[in-house]
Amino acid sequence: MDMPSSDKDIPSAPATPNGRQKTNAHSPARTPAIIVGVLAVAVVALSVFYLLRPEPLLVQGEVDATRLDIAARVDGRVKEIPVQRGQNVAAGAVLVQIDNPETLAKHEQMRAAKAVADAQLANVLVGTRVEVIAARKAEMERAQAALVLAQKTFDRTRTLTEQGNAPQARLDQATDALHESERAVDQAKSAYEQAVNGYTKEERAIAHTSVEKASTDIQSVQSIIDQLAVYAPVASQVYQRNVEPGEYVSPGVPLVTLIDLADVWVHFDLREDLIKGLKVGDRFDVRIPALADRAVTVEVKLIATKGEYASWRATRASGDFDLRTFSIRAYPVQSVPELRPGMSAYLDWRSRQ
Repeated sequence: MDMPSSDKDIPSAPATPNGRQKTNAHSPARTPAIIVGVLAVAVVALSVFYLLRPEPLLVQGEVDATRLDIAARVDGRVKEIPVQRGQNVAAGAVLVQIDNPETLAKHEQMRAAKAVADAQLANVLVGTRVEVIAARKAEMERAQAALVLAQKTFDRTRTLTEQGNAPQARLDQATDALHESERAVDQAKSAYEQAVNGYTKEERAIAHTSVEKASTDIQSVQSIIDQLAVYAPVASQVYQRNVEPGEYVSPGVPLVTLIDLADVWVHFDLREDLIKGLKVGDRFDVRIPALADRAVTVEVKLIATKGEYASWRATRASGDFDLRTFSIRAYPVQSVPELRPGMSAYLDWRSRQ
């Protein structure tokens, strides 16, 4: 095997015109400097980006729902409360049962009065009994017979008085007896006609009115009895029981508080400088922290017609003058069963579109 015998056999680097050898231009020592420079440029770019981008304007709201304070229209003692707090109740479910013995007794009294009025009306409509008519006719016939006798007595007495065989006083007595008999006949005849004709139209109207009044009284008391049971107006959830069995309650005092979870919305109090361009029907997404920051699309359905001074603002106040706040209601576009009143909601107002 041949081996090189001297240094002249080893190739050498080409020489430069000044007689120095040429070295490699990309030295490994310059690589860290390039990396540091790139990182510095990136840091500067990110700093400029974060400094120049618009600051988020967070608006916070609160989930709310329809609240129903159910009160009674009658007084009495609470007999039973068949619902518990947190229970879902259907529309028409009994919430509270009230006991009022006085009202029940009054209802029975009104029913008895109605029975009396019905009997009086039936008596008026049937008319006069046959036996009464016969008795009135007999009385009229007796009065007519007495009148005939009184007329004959008067005629004889007058003849005797004219002949001088009877005193004038006897004639006067016969005259008075005749007049009394005539009046008796008139009375008996009127009583007989009244019995035949029966009750008058006005008496029938009075009897009908008495029955109607008794029926109205029963309905009035029955309406109070119907209010002894307090019902749920809509399907909802029991939020609070304000009374317990045995307590005495008065009309208008809330007994049970319900929350209608089917009517849930997000409530915002916005400064007046933020509602520019906002209109009913606008949609945007809000975040719900209680639902793992879930995004919920809501639609604006109510913007208050009048602003109010607010002691609490959902966003940072700006300027050196008071800004009114307007109440906004935004309803979820799709039902979110997990939403509960009191949950917080927020969004970046500038980027809501």
